[in-house]
Amino acid sequence: MVKILIVYYSLGGNTKVAAEEVAEGCRQQEANVIVKIGTEATEKDLIECDGIVIGSPDYFSYMAGGLKDFFDRTFYPSQGKVTGKPCVMFVTHGGGGKAVDSLESMCKWFKFKKVAEPLLIKNRPSPSDKIKLRELGALLVSAIKK
Repeated sequence: MVKILIVYYSLGGNTKVAAEEVAEGCRQQEANVIVKIGTEATEKDLIECDGIVIGSPDYFSYMAGGLKDFFDRTFYPSQGKVTGKPCVMFVTHGGGGKAVDSLESMCKWFKFKKVAEPLLIKNRPSPSDKIKLRELGALLVSAIKK
């Protein structure tokens, strides 16, 4: 069974709602999903998953510090062990959305394989946003199964 790690950070709850929708999309494709906030996700979680979903709110046009913590802790120990790992991303924002640049940069540093364009979700995910988020999760699982 495909194992997906969803790592995100959320203070206001919008990013958590988005992460849960992506998780549902993965589960609909019969994937085993682990959902963790950035400060709790580990190097082992990253290395053992078949694909990763990265989600963050936009704070000052950058990813949340709690998500950056995950990348800081796992970068050197995971080098050479996650190259080419399929990845998708999403950002919740109040009108900016530029934090997506920091997520895409991280994706390049870790040498993940981006399998879809990042989703930008303004404020709390709407019903149509939730469909897109589920589709993002399903797309990741499908890319892994190919």
